[in-house]
Amino acid sequence: QVQLVESGGGLVQAGGSLRLSCAASGSMFSRRAVAWFRQTPEKQRELVAALTTGGSTNYADPVKGRFAISRDNFKNTVYLQMNSLKPEDTAVYYCASGYDSGLYDNWGQGTQVTVSA
Repeated sequence: QVQLVESGGGLVQAGGSLRLSCAASGSMFSRRAVAWFRQTPEKQRELVAALTTGGSTNYADPVKGRFAISRDNFKNTVYLQMNSLKPEDTAVYYCASGYDSGLYDNWGQGTQVTVSA
């Protein structure tokens, strides 16, 4: 089973940037789809960005043009580059791996991102 560990969260001012990383264990990681989700106490966990094994990406409307998901299969790592951050981007961000169908069955522990106004 793939294990995922996120890092890179923190406190940033509005307009700033952060890059989240998700380090994965397991030799089959390159054959799995990956995604980033986020959750706040007020909202259910929501998809932020997804990347299929074929390289197709999908972004939630609120982050289109600002966030970018990528992966380095040699390093078994997934990234989320977040630019032009807004206070409403404040959430716990989770990395997930799974299938191109959109089913994710492995999750990281989450990393807090806080954007101050």
